[in-house]
Amino acid sequence: MTPLVELRKVSKFFGPVISLKDIDMKVYPGEVHCLLGDNGAGKSTLIKILSGVHKPSEGQVLFEGQPVVFSSPREALNQGIATVFQDLAMLPLMSITRNFFLGREPRVGPLRLYDGNLAARIAREELLKIGISIRDPDQPVGTLSGGERQSVAIARAVYFGAKVLILDEPTSALGVKEAAVVLRYVVQAKARGLGVIFITHNVHHAWAVGDTFTVLNRGRSYGTFKKEETEREKLLQMMSGGEELEVLAVELELIAKRDPAGAAQLERRIAEELQEPN
Repeated sequence: MTPLVELRKVSKFFGPVISLKDIDMKVYPGEVHCLLGDNGAGKSTLIKILSGVHKPSEGQVLFEGQPVVFSSPREALNQGIATVFQDLAMLPLMSITRNFFLGREPRVGPLRLYDGNLAARIAREELLKIGISIRDPDQPVGTLSGGERQSVAIARAVYFGAKVLILDEPTSALGVKEAAVVLRYVVQAKARGLGVIFITHNVHHAWAVGDTFTVLNRGRSYGTFKKEETEREKLLQMMSGGEELEVLAVELELIAKRDPAGAAQLERRIAEELQEPN
């Protein structure tokens, strides 16, 4: 099967800064491909390349087997790559319907007037398809919960013909129940034959819906793993820098043998740094 999206040795440099280096990745129809990594791993840069915000410095991006270079997000969207960013690109004070059709409003007649009734009906029907029953399509989107807003963004992408759906940390700001709702929509998008790229640093959410996992660390790939070929704990260890933590543990042990008081002070300092917000 030809991948919907394929990256071959993709790198991205910002001056002397190496944001991505030699990334290989394939996304197939009807697959949830989870892109895992901690903050600063390069996830955001990679999806910006796929969505047309950045061009790769090196390497090649293929869409349905053909090399592509997107010059803008609109070009990527027209090809069938839809990205749902964390901020959702929604206007809270506008209605659900207007947000659903933002920039692509249905128009009728020789004067190409906006057809509000048609737009409201389509928005309601498309949301019903993924299990969301809205009370009033004209209500402000800001009145919806975080999970429901995510559902509107996903339904919008599917309706407008997305073949690849990129979800940027869709569950990061949600509670347990709302996250479960969004994960259900991810599975439904997969069942429709879409290739889903699910970006997250939550291994538990990724493991619940993912088929394939690519782990990034400081701009480089630890590799791509099928679900049946790996374990959740192994993915978690790669994401959290398990090797670095093991080295730190050895260093602390050596210090403790030479200078117990110094080791205790170092442990307290590390604990304080870990508790500080990013």
